[in-house]
Amino acid sequence: MIKGIYIHIPFCHQICHYCDFNKVFFKNQPVDAYIEALGLEMKMFVEKYQQVLHVKTIFLGGGTPTALSPAQLQRLFDLIQEYIPLDHLQEFTSEANPDELTFEKLVVMKKNGINRLSIGVQSFDSDILKRLGRTHTTEHVYKTLEMAKDIGFENISIDLMYGLPGQTMDQWKDTLQKALDLNLPHYSAYSLIVEPKTVFYNLMTKGKLMLPGEDLEADMYDWLMNQMESKGIHQYEISNFAKTGYHSQHNNLYWENVNYAGFGAGAHGYVETIRYANIGPIRKYIDTVSEGAFPIQSSHEVTPTERMEEEMFLGLRKLDGINRFHFNEKFGVALDEVYGEVISKHISNGTMISTEESVAISKQGRFIGNEIFQTFLEK
Repeated sequence: MIKGIYIHIPFCHQICHYCDFNKVFFKNQPVDAYIEALGLEMKMFVEKYQQVLHVKTIFLGGGTPTALSPAQLQRLFDLIQEYIPLDHLQEFTSEANPDELTFEKLVVMKKNGINRLSIGVQSFDSDILKRLGRTHTTEHVYKTLEMAKDIGFENISIDLMYGLPGQTMDQWKDTLQKALDLNLPHYSAYSLIVEPKTVFYNLMTKGKLMLPGEDLEADMYDWLMNQMESKGIHQYEISNFAKTGYHSQHNNLYWENVNYAGFGAGAHGYVETIRYANIGPIRKYIDTVSEGAFPIQSSHEVTPTERMEEEMFLGLRKLDGINRFHFNEKFGVALDEVYGEVISKHISNGTMISTEESVAISKQGRFIGNEIFQTFLEK
């Protein structure tokens, strides 16, 4: 059953120095033609998979969906409503930049069913924002949040980043305090990963990127977890924190390793046993869809072993971990029969916790999550 849909908007008015997602500068791009191509892709997909489509969540990501004008956003929503069955829709999220989220855009979003905003704040320090290549200011954040609440948005999340170039512990504490003072229902906080083909990667290869050491980054993460918990905002995934009832339903689909569709240039999807990636170049994507073909660049049939591996390294991101009964039901084999030896090692190291119902990483394990996940991959 396909429960989630991701729609990629690859346009940005500014390219951030850490971003490696499929994106282009907005200017001189065939934006309107791209939106129409999204409609064609949705139409073809729904015609093929309508029997197994049970859409509970939609996520508009990018790039930046809010790079679109109000009229372009409206056209996108018209196409979604025309082609996607929305009878079971529970969560409809859009990513947003604080300096692009105008009153008019918010009204269009609200009117068309967006009920969750994920706003890229990253930092409340103006120097760090400039270093990241962000164009917004702290004032933009406050103004945007006020507008969104006035229009009726309640389910609002902000993204934060730590382990940034030149970032001190005091700067991180200050950003976190200002974020918590907003009393929002959801926060995501990510440590910087320097990806190839980014400005930061180029600087790093030249020895010009001064990052906090691993110990300082670990201290920042520890402070993050403790501060969130002290405010009643509970950690439910390695990088995500929420008040009760405000978990990201869409991201949960990824962590639960269920089927979802990905529409747009460079989007990824997982349908039946196939993981696929769409064509990245925008004009090639538009041309392919316009010719009536699915815009798939590459696909891979996930083997039973790979499915179990994915179940582990995605599911262990959640603090409640992997349910033993669900694993058995899904794969027809007991969890300990497949991974008992690896799990026992982590338990003895103090990095995992085991109960009759589930296995999960411990607080100690959260600091080295990626290392733990690697141990569940077939060598």
